[in-house]
Amino acid sequence: MEIRHEVSLSLDEGWEVERDLQPDCSSETLARILRVPHAFLLRRSVDARHKDDVHFVCTVGIGAVADADAPQAIMPLLERPVPSTRVDPDGSDRPVVVGAGPAGLFAALELAEVGRAPLLIERGEAVNARRGTVDRFHANGILDPESNALFGEGGAGTFSDGKLTSGTGSPYARQVLETFVAAGAQNEIRWQARPHIGTDVLQTIIGRFTERICACGGEVRFNTRLVDFETDGGGRVSAAVVAPSDAPDQRERLATGTIILACGHSARDTFALLKGRGLELARKPFSLGVRIEHSQCAIDEARYGAAASHPALGAADYKLSCQTSTKRGVYTFCMCPGGEVVAAASEGGGLCVNGMSSAARDGDNANAALLCSVYPSDYDEAADADTDPDDPLAGIAFQRRWERAAFAAGGGDWRAPAQTVGDFCGREAVRTGATAAAIHPTYPFGVKETSLEGCLPRYVTDALRESFTPLDRKLYGFAAPGALLTGVETRSSSPVRVVRDKETLQASRVAGLYPCGEGSGYAGGIMTSAVDGIRCARAVLERQES
Repeated sequence: MEIRHEVSLSLDEGWEVERDLQPDCSSETLARILRVPHAFLLRRSVDARHKDDVHFVCTVGIGAVADADAPQAIMPLLERPVPSTRVDPDGSDRPVVVGAGPAGLFAALELAEVGRAPLLIERGEAVNARRGTVDRFHANGILDPESNALFGEGGAGTFSDGKLTSGTGSPYARQVLETFVAAGAQNEIRWQARPHIGTDVLQTIIGRFTERICACGGEVRFNTRLVDFETDGGGRVSAAVVAPSDAPDQRERLATGTIILACGHSARDTFALLKGRGLELARKPFSLGVRIEHSQCAIDEARYGAAASHPALGAADYKLSCQTSTKRGVYTFCMCPGGEVVAAASEGGGLCVNGMSSAARDGDNANAALLCSVYPSDYDEAADADTDPDDPLAGIAFQRRWERAAFAAGGGDWRAPAQTVGDFCGREAVRTGATAAAIHPTYPFGVKETSLEGCLPRYVTDALRESFTPLDRKLYGFAAPGALLTGVETRSSSPVRVVRDKETLQASRVAGLYPCGEGSGYAGGIMTSAVDGIRCARAVLERQES
């Protein structure tokens, strides 16, 4: 199949092609436009550099329908043939996967598809029950620390936009996209430059992953935590010790030589367990900041100009960054067009926010994390006098400090502290000509208008203020005085890395333990976490078969 890059299509042509696409990504309209017998859409992005010429840029495959390299229609996940199970009678070679976020799900699925019958444990609930628990939290303010917007089937990504963008060049990225489509995600994520599934769709399909794992001979246990693990005399994993999430003393020993640890970036008790068991842990940088909300219409106009209303475009997104005079980076992350700000707490008395949007992205507001880089050397400002200055978990104490400050600033009833850009910067310091009506906050508990000064370190608030001028130059209206800042966002990534060998992917001090995904410090988002889950599963298979 011949590949053509940088193929330009007008918005009208792109809209016509999209409506004509078949399950294998072929399009008679695209073939007609290019004057070839058969054409497949492989990738499509928007070029909006010039507002008077907004158009699509595509990568296209050209060739016969029977070409081996041509895209294929994808068989539904639950209709695939079931492999024969290959596990020793005593089950000692049965892998245990900890965490049913994207890293754990894809690791367990990879193992299940070759008959290794993994046991997948997840401290939170299955997605349907979890959704009800989150709704009750919003209704009564009573947080379940074991099942919430961060813990449960699908991980933190289940209550986000379901974004699948990443800069990874991994050969497994295509596998991740196609597996999501097989589970019921939209076919267009195969060719979108910035693919997204949407929270509503993701929550309906995520259970198909665990269904498939069980159909292949695996087992999934929800409301179950890893409370310890055992090693043999040679420093190799010999057992996982698990317990019900609400009864940690009711322990069960599971003999195994393999644990894939995909616990997520907020499993703070698990990190404490690893530290106590002598694993090599390291501080790592992460980012801290707020959610910024604008009118989605204003973002559409800023990005696309007069073309904003074209049906082929949908809600506009953005990705911005700059470096401040103090050399700290400020950037937007997890931008949610037509979305809402989410309550993403996992501990009582500590408030943090995230963002999500539905597949339609049809809400009135756009929101994104506006984050500032923080470094391991910054963590010690949160340490108590008796705390080891070299504590690898100091980043967790740092996060807690600002989450508790935000909870207090919001009034202690889960309202979030919020401030307009104009008030935060001082209106005379806002250098944009754009104006906007007041933004109605989407955070589910409502907000308390108050200064964000006490909710973030001074160097973060200073960096955020400084960033508005250069970011507004890149996206006109970003610094509009009426844009709303809601605090705080602290869980952009893990502040801890569980050190592992670069070749075998096993923990540096415990053979058979595979730190995996975002929580262990090796990914950032759904796509890279899923890819890392596949990598760890394949490393397990290579070791077992050697």
